[in-house]
Amino acid sequence: MHTSTAAPTGTGNLVLDFYDRMPEIVARCATDPAPAAFTPGFALPELDDAVRAYFAVATARWRPLADYRGHRVTLLDLTGNPGTHTTKTYASLLIVARAVEHIRRTGRNILIFSPTSGNKGVALRDAVLRALDAGLATPEQLRVATLAPTTGRHKLRATRLSTDPRLRRLNPQLSYSGTDPETVKALAREFARDHAADYARRYDTDVWFSLELANYMIADAARALFEQRADPIDAAARPRLHAHAVSSAFGLLGYHTGRALLESTGEASPASRPASLLVQHLAAPDMVLSLRDRALLPAYARDEAGGLFRRVGDDPHYPAVTYDPAEVLDPTFYTHRPPTSAAMNDLIARHGGDGIVVSLAECIERYPHLRAWLSAAGVELPADLRRLHEWSTVMAFTGFLNAADRGLLQPDRDVVVHGTGHYAEGMYEPLCPGDLHPVTTTADIAAALSLA
Repeated sequence: MHTSTAAPTGTGNLVLDFYDRMPEIVARCATDPAPAAFTPGFALPELDDAVRAYFAVATARWRPLADYRGHRVTLLDLTGNPGTHTTKTYASLLIVARAVEHIRRTGRNILIFSPTSGNKGVALRDAVLRALDAGLATPEQLRVATLAPTTGRHKLRATRLSTDPRLRRLNPQLSYSGTDPETVKALAREFARDHAADYARRYDTDVWFSLELANYMIADAARALFEQRADPIDAAARPRLHAHAVSSAFGLLGYHTGRALLESTGEASPASRPASLLVQHLAAPDMVLSLRDRALLPAYARDEAGGLFRRVGDDPHYPAVTYDPAEVLDPTFYTHRPPTSAAMNDLIARHGGDGIVVSLAECIERYPHLRAWLSAAGVELPADLRRLHEWSTVMAFTGFLNAADRGLLQPDRDVVVHGTGHYAEGMYEPLCPGDLHPVTTTADIAAALSLA
């Protein structure tokens, strides 16, 4: 490895720097002219000092790293908000800002309601608290409730939304203890479908089920605009690839939407559109399986000498070794059969790329190197990896390194790794279990959200 010379660097705000372009982005993402359920629309508040302060944490960093196997490597660090340490900040800030604008325009109260594996919920709650602190709405006007599986409990954070009795009552954190974590999506959607209208009548509060692709793509599209400003691509000299740990690939789909916008205005060439590398883990590998046209993961057999499970066959897209073929590396990634697979497959077919699945054993093997490598870019991973509670960034880098080592990448490509999440024990105060509302049915949800 060696350090790139004269590599561009940059820091910016993914919302404020491109606020005037949000209508263009919305036009490309919001394709449903008549949504069946309540939405507040896509209008955003006028920028004033309070709104600017609210959006101040939407920072991003473009940080070159040491080269690897001939690839110039850049970290796109999307974790600058200390209230979340994940990329979910951007979409959550925009979702809440749209709710604020609707409240101001109509006088109607809004309850934002979403399922989450952990990070989306943390970011929505952080954004609501920021809006309240900035005076953009009152606690009764703007509320949030999120439904998380117990597998993500260690990711949830204590803030004033949980420690202040009034705010805790208005903004409950719901916990689902069933065996399948992904059930939270169906359960939350069922509540919104069957109970939202009655809730609106009873409490004069519209329920917004915010887990929709467009709501996240709008925010993630700004990554392409930021890249174009920080380090425009010269495809003739150095084609580029973006590596991203994914569950449903909202982030990459949003990025490609931003690229399409730049190409439509002549600001970027379609010939320079980057390729994409999807990185997943063994518990939720569905996008890679779809891309590789496989129904199942390869078989694994225990190595009696070393104790690890080793891959049967030589397909380099899957872990060579694992502690457990059914392991959950990080419960952040819990989506099976995502409806976004077809769109991502098409983008990779047109612009290049691949997919790879990584194991915890592979991440641990890379960890000392990654910790030193990322420290040069200001990303501090804990020395004791057992303290790491969010593995997204480590997964993405491990996937890129494995793909490079196994010859899956075009040799001359620059690589941008999306650093979408990393946080560890001691970086935040965990939510107290007593502040969780256990639910298993929509009736339980209705009771938890009751203001009676």
